[in-house]
Amino acid sequence: MDALRADTPGVAHRVHLNNAGASLMPRPVIDAIRDHLELEATIGGYEAAAHAGQAIEDAYRQVATLVGTSPDRIAMTEHATASFTAALSSVPFHAGDVLLTTRSDYVSNQIQYLSLAHRMGVEVVRAPDAPEGGVDLHSMEGLIHRRRPKLVAVTHIPTNSGLVQDVTAIGAMCRARDLLYLVDACQSIGQMPIDVESMGCDFLAATSRKYLRGPRGAGFLYVSERVLDAGLEPLFPDMRGADWIDADLYQPAPDARRFETWEFAWALVLGTGAAARYANAIGIEPIQDRVRDLASRLRERVAALPGAQVLDRGAELGATVTAWFDGQVPSELVLRLRERGVNTSSQTRIDAVIDYDEKGVDGALRMSPHYFNDDSDLEALLGALGEILA
Repeated sequence: MDALRADTPGVAHRVHLNNAGASLMPRPVIDAIRDHLELEATIGGYEAAAHAGQAIEDAYRQVATLVGTSPDRIAMTEHATASFTAALSSVPFHAGDVLLTTRSDYVSNQIQYLSLAHRMGVEVVRAPDAPEGGVDLHSMEGLIHRRRPKLVAVTHIPTNSGLVQDVTAIGAMCRARDLLYLVDACQSIGQMPIDVESMGCDFLAATSRKYLRGPRGAGFLYVSERVLDAGLEPLFPDMRGADWIDADLYQPAPDARRFETWEFAWALVLGTGAAARYANAIGIEPIQDRVRDLASRLRERVAALPGAQVLDRGAELGATVTAWFDGQVPSELVLRLRERGVNTSSQTRIDAVIDYDEKGVDGALRMSPHYFNDDSDLEALLGALGEILA
């Protein structure tokens, strides 16, 4: 812990419990970004990218190792939403096709599903939840069997809860019926093991800035061999993802690069690679054990505070802790905690309409520890909340 905290300059200044929003970058990530920006300033942007060719290739290797695949299946992107929309746009939807998802999918994804319904006549079907929370797997399998969706899309861990969906079980259902399967791993990458082969997904969208501890403005997309063999490609490829080979003909790239665009902030790609290398070196299993222990203890302590309602439900819970406090506005709690040197985040009803309406709250305070947090960080949060609530 001493070494990990020494590698994290931010812990000297703040108690950072907003890792579900944007984590604190460790020194190797900061150095990778800074070094490349300095190189760009010294020799030029294109020239710096050429000079960093081997380091860029290693960034792809590190990310591929993190999710259990090969580098040619990884596309670098600006963020998880760019990854998700690129994947979504490659599916050949027609009017009347079914897109099957859950009631807990990320807000931006839900909006995109509704846009497909509005523009193309796609039918959006949400599988019901189980009594204990999370999608009902029996109902999901029944819908897959009866409705034969063109795409199944699931958020692994929603932004508004510590819920961990059983994406591997859903993947087995999709593979059994040869259905396309898209997983949003924005909140799970970096806090728990991800193996795209055992998960059975065709696409996996992720960001760098959250539990992976990479920079903002960077993410990646995993693309399966089945997708490439089927010739799927994003709706708007550019000169990075395809070659213009005749006046009226282009040829998509043979690998996941077809989902990339030409212009990259290569410093952030290198930062993403450094973050993946750092996580791989620590080990994702110990990271998962650590963050779940911290989150479990935090849930128990928060639940004991006056007027507190912990909102996380599900058979499996991750590192994000969400709570509603009677008589408090979550966004104001965030500001008052920040005044005391504690970083958290908040949400309102529109961030998760279905979930928050069912829970009867207008939003939540979101507290998200990571492995570099220690007991003193939890005590600082709980002490500050106690003062505010009193």
